[in-house]
Amino acid sequence: MKLFDVYPLFDINIVKGHGCYVWDDKGVEYLDLYGGHAVISIGHAHPHYVEMISHQVAQLGFYSNSVINKLQETVALRLGKLSGYEDYSFFMVNSGAEANENAFKLASFHTGRTRIIAFNKAFHGRTSLAVEATDNPSIIAPINANGHVTYLPLNDIESVKAELSKGDVCAVIIEGIQGVGGVQVPTTDFMVELRQLCTDTNTVLILDEIQSGYGRSGKFFAHQYSGIRPDLITVAKGIGNGFPIGGMLISPMFTPVYGMLGTTFGGNHLACAAALAVMDVIEQEKLIENAAKVGAHLISELKQIPQIKEVRGEGLMIGMEFEGPVKEVRSKLIYEEKIFTGASGANVIRLLPPLTLSLHEANDFIQRLKKIL
Repeated sequence: MKLFDVYPLFDINIVKGHGCYVWDDKGVEYLDLYGGHAVISIGHAHPHYVEMISHQVAQLGFYSNSVINKLQETVALRLGKLSGYEDYSFFMVNSGAEANENAFKLASFHTGRTRIIAFNKAFHGRTSLAVEATDNPSIIAPINANGHVTYLPLNDIESVKAELSKGDVCAVIIEGIQGVGGVQVPTTDFMVELRQLCTDTNTVLILDEIQSGYGRSGKFFAHQYSGIRPDLITVAKGIGNGFPIGGMLISPMFTPVYGMLGTTFGGNHLACAAALAVMDVIEQEKLIENAAKVGAHLISELKQIPQIKEVRGEGLMIGMEFEGPVKEVRSKLIYEEKIFTGASGANVIRLLPPLTLSLHEANDFIQRLKKIL
């Protein structure tokens, strides 16, 4: 049997990682500024993370549901304190797509409606939800048999008002910072007005912080730059530093009912160990503050490079837009300068490095990029 080939891959076989670096099977070192789509938050193979996971693997046969529940409670308590959402509840799943699916369920249960508002170029997972990056604001894609998604222009509050006035929208979902959509940042005014509109129309506001959360933006959640509090927050990627974890932070306005939500593997003891290890390192090594400092430096330096049309983002979630396609630039960065980056569309290079990235490593990247350009 062969793999179902849906991912374009570079001909590089990575076998080891440490911090912001990875090595291939030939021993070649690469600076990783992409971190598996923002997954690697505390660096590759962090020793505390490895120790926590290894301990739980060794204890696998001794865990009952009651003990796992205690671990989940510990994760929720720690996450609430670290994120500033101590009054919210937490539900653990396995991925970002699953977190968003469950968020839509809760929103629909709560409002009795089924339509979703999303924004152009949004990406909320590749499941039956079918909310994906698009330039066409008229696209309506099916969620399920009972509902659909309507796409609107980002930062256009009047279009949101018009749709919410129809009275059939259960939720608005928006990314703290769009990732696949080219690192587009919602304006503070838009976020504040959106929050008020959702409150006034009894519409659930969902913040997808799967890529932009967990300290990546220089705050725990990117939406915290605007000072709003959404009703649901979905998380994944950086929460587990490579272990598959997703979850929802749930406002007190929702009342849990037995059987309302379910998951087979969500919140297992290995996932809890990974989540706790990530929070330990984020706190102990002050990685949110580091993301803010190093990110601001990177953005400032990148804006001085004349070949780059525009630099967008916050913290260590950065998009560099060029006038033309970036395929050749990315290829040279990888094969000549040994640096991994990401892309969004044809013209944007994305940077999503581990939050441990140092100023020295950032400057090293700047010099190598200038050399390529």
